[in-house]
Amino acid sequence: MNSRVSVVIMAAGLGTRMRSRMAKVLHSAGGQTLVEHVLDAAAAIAPPERTYVVIGYQADEVRALLTPRGVRFIHQERQLGTGHAVMCGERQLQGNSDWMVVLNGDGPLLRPETLTSLVNFAASREVGAVMITADLEDPTGYGRVIRDQVGRVAAIVEEKAGTPEQLAVKESNTGQYCFRSDLFWKHVTQLLPNNPAKEYYLTDMIGILIQAGHAVEAFKVADASELTGINNRVELARVDATFRERKVRQLMLDGVTVQNPETVTVDARVKVGMDTIIEPFARLLGVTQVGENCRIGAHSILMNAEIEGGVTVHPFSMVQEGRLCSGAQVGPYSRIRPGSTVGPGAHVGNFVELKKTHVGAGAKAMHLAYLGDCTVGERTNIGAGTITCNFDGVDKHQTGIGKDAFVGSNATLVAPVEVEDGSYIAAGSVITERVPAGSLALGRARQVVKQGWVEKRRGPTGSSNSAD
Repeated sequence: MNSRVSVVIMAAGLGTRMRSRMAKVLHSAGGQTLVEHVLDAAAAIAPPERTYVVIGYQADEVRALLTPRGVRFIHQERQLGTGHAVMCGERQLQGNSDWMVVLNGDGPLLRPETLTSLVNFAASREVGAVMITADLEDPTGYGRVIRDQVGRVAAIVEEKAGTPEQLAVKESNTGQYCFRSDLFWKHVTQLLPNNPAKEYYLTDMIGILIQAGHAVEAFKVADASELTGINNRVELARVDATFRERKVRQLMLDGVTVQNPETVTVDARVKVGMDTIIEPFARLLGVTQVGENCRIGAHSILMNAEIEGGVTVHPFSMVQEGRLCSGAQVGPYSRIRPGSTVGPGAHVGNFVELKKTHVGAGAKAMHLAYLGDCTVGERTNIGAGTITCNFDGVDKHQTGIGKDAFVGSNATLVAPVEVEDGSYIAAGSVITERVPAGSLALGRARQVVKQGWVEKRRGPTGSSNSAD
């Protein structure tokens, strides 16, 4: 593909049939917003600096989402039709490319390969435009594509204006075009709002170019579902399911075992290494990366997680923006919160929660612990029920636990505090001061046993002296 291409993506509307206060293109399917999927496809034919997103409704939100991608924006302050949307970008678009491809921001299933073929098709012919079409089983609501004797587009007939013979045509206009840029801008002044809605329709440009003597071709896509636009939540759910099925199927073809694949959710940008096993109802979301030979347990949730090779995530665990190093094990029912790392071969077990905590290689916290704003050294053992008191009501403070240390069950470490290498913390202790290396620290009340106390309290029969 040697031609310079610019892409215009329509993303200015609300989408009233979605029954939502959020712009339609900001709804998600397959782990990304609809417009992000379209941008991914457009990247096959145009660089970000020649990709323009038309924004209007919730313009600030769309801009904030897409600015990191380096794309440009066209602000359509009043939504006066698809033609008007492109016309709003005349100053930016005119003269910067050979071809201008116009796409719908709510069409997330469009493939990059289709766009590459579209541009190559256009560049190989003497045409003023190429329009994407498809044979629809039910073309109700779509304009029908009428071809001439040599197969070129002769007209687009809207449903309300078509004859019975024309409406019997299945080939339909899906509203996506590739225009020869110089011709589009030469004739753009002929695009007029001559319709009851008083809007500028891009469809009219096809007739304008034909009338001016420029050929228009139809580029028919074999799989009509690729051109599906989202208009309501039912269609959104179907497209989401399509993305999930595609992704899971590709993972299995790449050497990942997915048990009960119809129950597993994997987002588009997730990467999973060979020989990893994903158990039923697991959810791998965002930009999660999983290495080889891992096991992701049933009902676990990985969100923007980094999982190295040989890791086991036992069932019902959650890892959010955390890192599990090679050979680590977490769960069942563990929660790894943002900013946490579980080192090589370390174990984090039942109902253990980490927050901004680094657990060193070979360390273990197996039961019912909370470790927040904390570092745990190599091979250290954290007993059941241990907590770090990291918040004083105003500020968060750090706890440091050295390597080869032993923290007894139900210990409370009040930050800021340091437990040095090789130290022991007695079970049930409250630790508020530094524990030097190799020391035993106790911080609990001395046990007192009062023999015979129960008999004195309740009497010889063991019954209570208190009233009911």
